Amino acid sequence: MRAWPYFTLALGLFCAGLGADAFRGWVARADLPDLTYVTSVEVVAQDGQLLRAYPVEDGRWRMAASLDGVDPAFVEGLIRYEDKRFWTHSGVDPRAMVRAAWQSLRAGRIVSGGSTLTMQVARLLEDSGTGSIKGKLRQVRVALALEQRLSKEQILTQYLHRAPYGGNVEGIRAASRLYLGKDPRRLTPAEIAVLIALPQAPEARRPDRNPEAALAAAAHVQAVLKGHGTLPDEADTGLARRLVRTTMPQLAPHLSDRAQAAMPDAALIETTLDANLQIALTRRAEDWRHRLGDNLAFAIVVADHQTGAMRAHLGSAGFTHENGGFLDLSTRLRSPGSTLKPLVYAMAFDQGLAHPETILSDRPLDFDGYAPQNFDGQFRGDIAAREALQLSLNLPVVSLTEALGPARLMAKLRAAGLEPKAAGAPGLALALGGVGTTLEDLVRLYGMLGRGGTVMPLHWSETGQDTPQILSRSAVWQVTKALDDLPAPSGYAGDDIAYKTGTSYGHRDAWAVGYDGRHVVGVWIGRPDGTAVPGAFGGTLAAPMLFEVFGVMQREPLAPPPPETLIVTNAKLPTHLQRFGGVSDGPKLDLVFPPDGAVLSLDGDVPAKVRDGQPPFTWLADGVPVLRTRDRSALLPLTGLGFRTLAIVDGAGQSSRVTVELRH
Repeated sequence: MRAWPYFTLALGLFCAGLGADAFRGWVARADLPDLTYVTSVEVVAQDGQLLRAYPVEDGRWRMAASLDGVDPAFVEGLIRYEDKRFWTHSGVDPRAMVRAAWQSLRAGRIVSGGSTLTMQVARLLEDSGTGSIKGKLRQVRVALALEQRLSKEQILTQYLHRAPYGGNVEGIRAASRLYLGKDPRRLTPAEIAVLIALPQAPEARRPDRNPEAALAAAAHVQAVLKGHGTLPDEADTGLARRLVRTTMPQLAPHLSDRAQAAMPDAALIETTLDANLQIALTRRAEDWRHRLGDNLAFAIVVADHQTGAMRAHLGSAGFTHENGGFLDLSTRLRSPGSTLKPLVYAMAFDQGLAHPETILSDRPLDFDGYAPQNFDGQFRGDIAAREALQLSLNLPVVSLTEALGPARLMAKLRAAGLEPKAAGAPGLALALGGVGTTLEDLVRLYGMLGRGGTVMPLHWSETGQDTPQILSRSAVWQVTKALDDLPAPSGYAGDDIAYKTGTSYGHRDAWAVGYDGRHVVGVWIGRPDGTAVPGAFGGTLAAPMLFEVFGVMQREPLAPPPPETLIVTNAKLPTHLQRFGGVSDGPKLDLVFPPDGAVLSLDGDVPAKVRDGQPPFTWLADGVPVLRTRDRSALLPLTGLGFRTLAIVDGAGQSSRVTVELRH
């Protein structure tokens, strides 16, 4: 009980016996413990808000902190309360030690410890103990050595990371996060007092076990600091309610896990996510989960299609082991149903096979033994391509796919950044969802449409990447216009949202994917194990959720219309575009010059030549007709530099296409 007086006397005799030079040498030879510390890996949103944090290896919470990231009033109050001569002493404060010894002698017990903040750091570094003179002497030696080798700011930073706050909580930032629910950048006087008081007796004052003791200790600290004029004695009536053990944020947990696995050595992982949007969708997830029931899961991905930056990510309905919540369902291979149809129409428009007003046939057809049916089992006869897309009819899109070639459709999917998985060579069923894709894949595809035919590289960390134009802007605009004209689900506003729904075979997957002038949103609903969901349709399940996600964001208008030459009635179309006739039985049309990938000098009209095919020939540049001839050679009047898509369509509806680059 009277250790302090004897220690003070022993320390004085020890120093006197050594002599000044010998004492400095004794301090300099001290072996310091490891000064490094491991902090929690943090995943943050684009604005720096914390999305998720991970404890260090031994399960403790210790988060990176800095002096400029902590309320200056906390630092000032800490020094004033614990070590008021911190900035001037050399690690040991003789006046404080003598005072502590005198108080102990008078009281017959230890009243105050006399330890400086540097001595506290020394104790925390190696748990040297203070119950014996030998242990206290070691603590003094380490403290003096720390002062020789570290700056005062570095010593304070060590304290900010190592101060114990009870249980597995260490350091000011982890304590502020877990006990107050916020970073310590701005604190009330009462919060400052709590964070100063807890390390003095971290287990006895743990707010989650003994909140009364924590509040009483904080009140004492606040009163002392008020007496020194350091901290105002402001009442904080809500502190008792807020002072509870909370959990670290767990926003976008699936994506956070993916990011940590991708960057295992990073302590701070910066993402492109919008924290406020992520929070809003996470809160709505509970309502959606309740609406869908316990048997269904969902995943949502939101991206800025102008940059490809992911803005929000819900990998599942939750993050528990119930109903596969721990699975990231945004990356699971599923059948996309009808969601690939817009790409087929865009390719057909781009290659001059069809126009939105081209008449397609919706009648029973047999494609060498493959006889698809419409979802409702009905047939509409002659129908405009635009309406066939809006009604999501199967026969017209399969006819277009046959003319395009399933292999070319598969190649276009890959060119858009998708990684489709198919068993064997692609067939005509590809257009109806006969391939495995992911929700993130579909967001890439519709993001490409949203940005006018330029590939969208979906990413969750900032990256710069040049992306190619794989579809003409005019063809993409035509598809966008058709999708924008679709009615919104009942009860929702649908202006400036181009979207498509899909339902996979057997009702296993319900999809809705759409975009406005800035964002692309993808929604998947189904069962994690891939079993059927009787009665599930993309239009009734996924589409309302899609529009609710758009409702959280500020909408931006879709792209302006293209040149008026593209907006015509069927009667004003070239003859070969008025009705789709499929592939001719004659010789295959082949655009032989310029070759695909050629770099041409734009000194005037560009020469072009076609082999075989049936006249008349319609020549197109980026989906726009520029010339009509009966000859197989032509001079194309092109303007503008850069990559251009040249196509030719003959009188039988056959087409051929190349991409060239025009330079001066």
